[in-house]
Amino acid sequence: MKKILITGGSGFVGSHLSERLLNEGNEIICLDNFFTGSKENVIHLMGNKYFELVRHDITMPYFAEIDEIYNLACPASPVHYQYNAIKTIKTSVLGSINMLGLAKRKNAKILQASTSEVYGDPIEHPQTESYWGNVNPIGIRSCYDEGKRVAETLFMDYHRQNKVRIKIIRIFNTYGPRMHKNDGRVVSNFIIQALKNKNITVYGNGKQTRSFQYIDDLVSGMIKMMNNTEDNFVGPVNIGNPIEFTILQLAQKVIELIGSKSKIVFAKLPQDDPMQRKPDINLAKEKLEWKPKIPLEKGLIKTIEYFRKKI
Repeated sequence: MKKILITGGSGFVGSHLSERLLNEGNEIICLDNFFTGSKENVIHLMGNKYFELVRHDITMPYFAEIDEIYNLACPASPVHYQYNAIKTIKTSVLGSINMLGLAKRKNAKILQASTSEVYGDPIEHPQTESYWGNVNPIGIRSCYDEGKRVAETLFMDYHRQNKVRIKIIRIFNTYGPRMHKNDGRVVSNFIIQALKNKNITVYGNGKQTRSFQYIDDLVSGMIKMMNNTEDNFVGPVNIGNPIEFTILQLAQKVIELIGSKSKIVFAKLPQDDPMQRKPDINLAKEKLEWKPKIPLEKGLIKTIEYFRKKI
């Protein structure tokens, strides 16, 4: 049994990770300030004596006896991370410093949940881990994009300077049950609009592309990376689904699966919204023997059922 700290543990991704690691026989400390996370996401775990939920903001130091840390804490959707941009970048930067300091003191292994947003509006397609990105450092998304880039820098420097055992993954678009219904992400937006037979809002012309991975695939990739015993392999490594869809195709698929009466309407594309996003996952295949298994339609059906119950 390992004692594992998960920051952002009651959020969309963190709650699924907490559940999986608990079921695998570990002791979990779930740390969250509940800005976007919710007790409801982990309420079914709270009867387990090996699960502990702690209200805490990682911009402040935290101390515990732990073996591993999964650092997930940070609002991940534009609606939430732009709500308080300064707080967002503090979470990525100060939070990483605090968690890396804890990992250093306890000789714990620590995984950073970075993001495909470090690639910005990419010129390289698909994106490989060696691509340095095309990020606007002063735009409205910079608090998140640059915060995550600085976090990666901190992780690498703690590894090189202090020999902290680190792992870095870059997460691509992920969806599934327990997504925040008001987070403004495209999958949850489309499903909720379609369930209510409201117009589905597509930004731009809908030809921009994304690659969607189901939450179970992401959690498997995260655990495989943490458990990788190759000390020289610290990442970063892309964890995402390489099958590309246009936003318009996604909207049409959601309408079809729900049998909705919704019509598609178009709106102005938000500032710095990337036109393409697709991971090259050859490194994950080689080093982790990982690739996504759940096709878009199967994952959408599960996600639709979740939101159908919520609304």
